Amino acid sequence: MSDPVLCDLRNGVAIITLNRPDAGNAIDEAFGIAFAAVVDKLAVRDGVRAVLLTGSGRMFCVGGDIAEMLQTTDLPAQMQAGIPRLHAAVSQLAELPCPVITALNGPVGGGGIGLALCGDIVLAAQSMKLRGGYSAIGLSPDLGASWQLARRAGAAQAKRILFLNQPVSAEECLAFGLVDAVHPDERLAEEAHALAARLAAGATASFGRIKQLVDCAVTRSLQEQLALEERYMIASAGSQDGREGVRAFMEKRSPVFRGY
Repeated sequence: MSDPVLCDLRNGVAIITLNRPDAGNAIDEAFGIAFAAVVDKLAVRDGVRAVLLTGSGRMFCVGGDIAEMLQTTDLPAQMQAGIPRLHAAVSQLAELPCPVITALNGPVGGGGIGLALCGDIVLAAQSMKLRGGYSAIGLSPDLGASWQLARRAGAAQAKRILFLNQPVSAEECLAFGLVDAVHPDERLAEEAHALAARLAAGATASFGRIKQLVDCAVTRSLQEQLALEERYMIASAGSQDGREGVRAFMEKRSPVFRGY
């Protein structure tokens, strides 16, 4: 039996592949355990300069495994056992101090929305469709789906998606700000890997500071944000990458960043 989540590190890019193609990469207990383990390892693994998350088969992730839900005699207990693990993993993945790219190779629904939109940059195949799904079976969002939808598309659009459960096309997702680019299906993997490689070759320590500055900017006052910008700029100026970047600019050459 194949692992439900795969991870491969290539030239600084950690490629996470959701690997239950016959089930639409649905999230069951084994998937949740494997996903959390992969993210835990990445968080402490040296040499990870960018992360690319995608799915195998025709779908990215359809959400929770409803067949597994039907087999349990105590659904709330099942949720209470599995959701905290997945929530911790999604949070940890989103907060990694390196760029995270998600490549949505096919339909996305339910909890798959939280996985799909946790990337710093979200790419979608032309055939991708997003559907809320939760309220259609009397449930409510998890894995950060409601937060990600509201943050990217606004509260009104998030409620429309989650209330009506109508499929939202890749182009509509682009217009709403849910994804950052749409590519032909046959080019998505190539474009995603090229972007991940480009970011992995960049100033990853700078990227980490940028993530911390931007992701929580709306929760800080201007004075707090300015103080953190000052702190990070001084740290960046003293870093090897900062010195290399300035030197390379003056010497009119491409910089060679080391990530520190």
